[in-house]
This record gives sequence, C-alpha cells and structure tokens, in this order.
Amino acid sequence: MISKHKQEDNMSLKSGLATLVGKGTYAVLHDVLHRGGTSLPGKLATKIDPNVMQSYAEKYDVILITGTNGKTLTTTLTTRVLREKYADVITNPSGSNMMQGITGTMLTAKVTDKKQRPVALLEVDEANVAAVAKQLKPKAFVLTNIFRDQMDRYGEIYTTYEKILKGIRLFPEATVIANADSPIFMRGDLPNPKVYYGFEHVPATGDMKAPHNTDGVLSPTDNSILHYHFMTFGNQGDYFSVTDDFKRPALNYAVTKLNKLTPISSNFDIDGKTFQIEIGGMYNIYNALAAYAVGRYMGVSVAQIQRAFSSNAQIFGRQEAVKVDDKEVTIVLIKNPVGANQVIDMMKTDDQPFSIIALLNANYADGIDTSWIWDANFESLHDTGIQAVATGGERYKDLYVRLKMAGFGDHPVYQDLKQIVTAIKSMPTKRVYILATYTAMLQLRAELKQQNYIHTGMGE
Repeated sequence: MISKHKQEDNMSLKSGLATLVGKGTYAVLHDVLHRGGTSLPGKLATKIDPNVMQSYAEKYDVILITGTNGKTLTTTLTTRVLREKYADVITNPSGSNMMQGITGTMLTAKVTDKKQRPVALLEVDEANVAAVAKQLKPKAFVLTNIFRDQMDRYGEIYTTYEKILKGIRLFPEATVIANADSPIFMRGDLPNPKVYYGFEHVPATGDMKAPHNTDGVLSPTDNSILHYHFMTFGNQGDYFSVTDDFKRPALNYAVTKLNKLTPISSNFDIDGKTFQIEIGGMYNIYNALAAYAVGRYMGVSVAQIQRAFSSNAQIFGRQEAVKVDDKEVTIVLIKNPVGANQVIDMMKTDDQPFSIIALLNANYADGIDTSWIWDANFESLHDTGIQAVATGGERYKDLYVRLKMAGFGDHPVYQDLKQIVTAIKSMPTKRVYILATYTAMLQLRAELKQQNYIHTGMGE
C-alpha cells in the first residue's frame, strides 16, 4: 500500500514537472520564437498533471466570467477596472478560454506585488466552467448571457446553462454576479450570494412579448411565456409572469440612461453617473455594466471605473480598428444570430456609407453547425448605409447563398483569406466592416500582420 505522504510527494513531483514544462514552453515561444499564446504550454502541462492548477487556488482571488456572448470584452474591461486598485490582475486576454489555455495563463503568470493578494480574472468557455472551478475555487462567477450558440458543442440554451450550474454548485459560498435581464439565470435555485445588473433606461410600464423565434423566454416557475415591460435585445429585458408573481429581481447596478451610441463609442449612465467606452453597440454596454458590477464588488470606486472605461486601447478582434491604406477597417466577431443582429444594429448608427465583407469558417472553435446564419437578420442590412458586400472563408458558399437570398444578389467571394486584404482595397467606400467567425478572424489578423497593417498578435 502506498502511504499518504508518498502519494502527496508523487503528486507534488508531477505538479512541479508540469509547471516546469509549461513555463519552459512559454519561455521558448515568447522569448525565443517571439510568439504569444498560452495554449500549448497549458496543453503540455495538463498532459503531465491534469490538476496542475490546484496549487494556485489559494494564491489568488479567482473570478470566472462565462456566457455565450461578451466574455472577452467583459474580461478586458473588467481587467482595466480592477487594475485601478489591484497591482496584479492575471487574465487571458486573447480569449483562450478552455482548460489548456487557462492552465497556461496561470502557470506563466507573474506577480509583482507580494503584499497585495493578486486577482485571477478568467474568461471561461461555458463547457469548461466546472472543470476550471474545481481546481481554482473561485470567489465569484460572472454570468453575461445565454443565447443559442454552437449547438454542436453545447446543445440548447438550457443544456448550456446546466453546464455552467454544474460549476457554480461546487461552490455555494461564491458570489454570482449575473445579468438579471436574462431570465434563464433565475433558474437553478442557487444558495449563493447574488449581485444583479441590468437595464432601467426606460419606464417599466409596457406589456409586450418577445418576437417569435426568441429563445429563453419561459418562466422558471411554470414555463409559461414571459411578458416584458421593455426589451433590450434577444431574450433580455424587464420581464414578468402573468401566471404568478415571478418577475425580474431588483437590480444592484443598472444602466439608467443611453446618451449617445455610435459605431465606435457608447455614452451611457450607470446609476446616474456618466460613462463612455470606445466601442459601439448596446450589447457592449451590457459588457461594461458587468465590468462595473465586478469592480464595485471588488471595491473599485466609481471614479476609478470611469477612468478605466475611458481608455482607448484596442480590444483583440472585437471591433478592432485597422487602417488598410485609405480604408478604415473594423473587425467584428460574429458567431450566432443574436450577436450578428446586434452588430447589424450597431452599423445602423453609422452615418457614413460603408461596405461589408463577411467571413464564415466552421472549425471547432467557430461551431461546426453553420445553420445559425439563416436566423441572423441579414435582410435588415438594407436599412443601413451599405454600398457593397462580399463573402469569404472556408464556408463561403453557405454565406454567399445566405446573402443572395437576403437580397444582395451576386457578389464577390473569396475562399482564400489571403485575398481579403486586396478585397478591402477594392471596396467602393472608405469604411469597411469585416464580420468574421473566430478562426476566420484569427486568419485575417495573421494576414494583416504579415502585410504590416497590424503589429500585435494574440494577447500582445
């Protein structure tokens, strides 16, 4: 029989070897080959010890951010907010949000202030919440939203939420910071402390139902169809039941006014105080509100959050602005119907003519099922200042047919993303929006970097 001390020594040895391999691989990639990324170091480390992150649980205040949309921007904004108060905020800025990427992030983290407890603020893929939480023992979970997304991986939205709940239930003492405008988050009867955020920008006097084909509008008490005093987008808003007394809970933090929205900025009030972020779209105000809620939970002042939001730093692949000769290019990630429709609504705020190049891949990270493009309201692009469209990517044929059926007729197609830079230059307008799925966005950025139009890679 192997003694308990012997088992612990073996585990310690295995963990130490895994850490050494992870850090060594990162050093070679980053310092010798000048490549970013934490996925490979994490992959190699977890092959040696799948539980290598357990030793980090007691060293950090861990906050996990998850949901189908907005994880990366919420993480980026929250990181800026927390760095107003905390010297060391460890995060995964490139969106490498599965187990191996998060493991690599933790193994290669550097803490500079030995007197202040560091924070690990981590974006986590919905299906990885339980596995990551089990090792890192989070102080808080942040829930952004749940929309139909990558059904080949997650299934329907209630299945996705159950994957998240599996992780939260492991830690009933952890605080849940949730988007209360999303009714699905009221399911589960969690004993955890809760902080709720949402919108209260219009009077709660209406009585409406969500449009047809809207997911997630069933009451958690009896599965009746919810009504809304007002809606923001998707299934989100101030909901209530007409069959019992269920309704949206009281908000701890709320957007109280929308001041001015443009394609490149959003000005709004939270609890009567004005904030601005240098990125457009109502969906990104939700992300900022989540960051605000986390900041206040962690003791960051309102003035500090205002300062953090005012930063003009670019956000990797999320409405990233790139200059290609005389063209003003904006790269926008799309991956599901709700997200695509919000991007379209964002472009409607542009008062200048523009062109669109839409890129569709169907790799594992994108979601293999591309049927979602038929639920995205591309027809409403006709209500924008659009002058030209083109499609591309590995599944360019699917997207070509979709946009042709949406009324855009025959248009240029580009299967090889190396052609996209030339395509950008050929567009008739100065402004060009690139709507791309995740791996298509990565491929495009690599090509733009190769041609010296951008100078940073993932997480740099």
